[in-house]
Amino acid sequence: MAVYTEVSDDQLDAFLADYDIGELMAFKGIAEGVENTNYMLHTKRGYYFLTLYEKRVDPKDLPFFVGLMEHCAARGLNCPQPVKNKKGNSLGELAGRPAAIITFLEGISVRRPNNAHCAALGGALAQFHQAGEGFKIRRENALGPKGWQKLAAQCAPRADEVAPGLAALIAEEVAYLSARWPANLPAGVIHADLFPDNVFFLGEKLSGLIDFYFACNDLYAYDVAICLNAWCFEIDGSFNVTKGKALLSNYNSVRPLSNAEIEALPLLARGAALRFLLTRTFDWLNVPPGALVRPKDPKEYLKKLHFHRRIERAQDYGLAA
Repeated sequence: MAVYTEVSDDQLDAFLADYDIGELMAFKGIAEGVENTNYMLHTKRGYYFLTLYEKRVDPKDLPFFVGLMEHCAARGLNCPQPVKNKKGNSLGELAGRPAAIITFLEGISVRRPNNAHCAALGGALAQFHQAGEGFKIRRENALGPKGWQKLAAQCAPRADEVAPGLAALIAEEVAYLSARWPANLPAGVIHADLFPDNVFFLGEKLSGLIDFYFACNDLYAYDVAICLNAWCFEIDGSFNVTKGKALLSNYNSVRPLSNAEIEALPLLARGAALRFLLTRTFDWLNVPPGALVRPKDPKEYLKKLHFHRRIERAQDYGLAA
């Protein structure tokens, strides 16, 4: 979450007049994240999120995101829900951007997940993959191997400002992974961005998943690989095998990985590290002037990529033989 677009009092009042959520008590921008503009709304009826979808989000994809939240909630997944306005629409326009009000989810995100958090996340990820079955709208992954090539080209002229030799390393990785990327693994709707700040807990009990704005149709095991990157590395850059084992074993207990998925996991984890290295590098080099946003350090994922380049077996991530 972040704030790229400022909203005036008059604009907000006009927008909220179309909703029946109670009198506004407080309105605050949320600086975390990198993708859309987000505000916290506090009304006499409770708390809500107000999201303005920025230029990287294609308006044609919004029915997918909104519909997916509704579909998953109907199948028992605890996630926020779009609030319909008085006309029955989940989407409107505010400050020249498509916008939606989303229900508030109780809980907090954890900055340093422990083994129990990772185990709960593994089970919830598998439940999400199952909940997405039957969702009829499709959305291709714009940040898959084809998207990497475009991002690599955009980052290449200045990538070495982030780290010496980064442009060459990115080009090498894009070529290597694109030539070997698996195509016939089990697939469906994936979250594609299930970082700790997108998962809420009450203590060690997982209370819900949020922020579905990178969700798409892709390989389930790739989503697992994204989570290994996001949840199982320590601050010093080392991989915590115990956390990896907790995540993978709980995922397997709900939706067992196939032998082909297990074999592909090191390559998928390497690709996941490259994907976030690319987007973080691009965002680091292209912060909009005046934006209330803190770009995330690309070098974190450069370290993770170097780690995955040395891995040959899924068992090295903690998966039982």
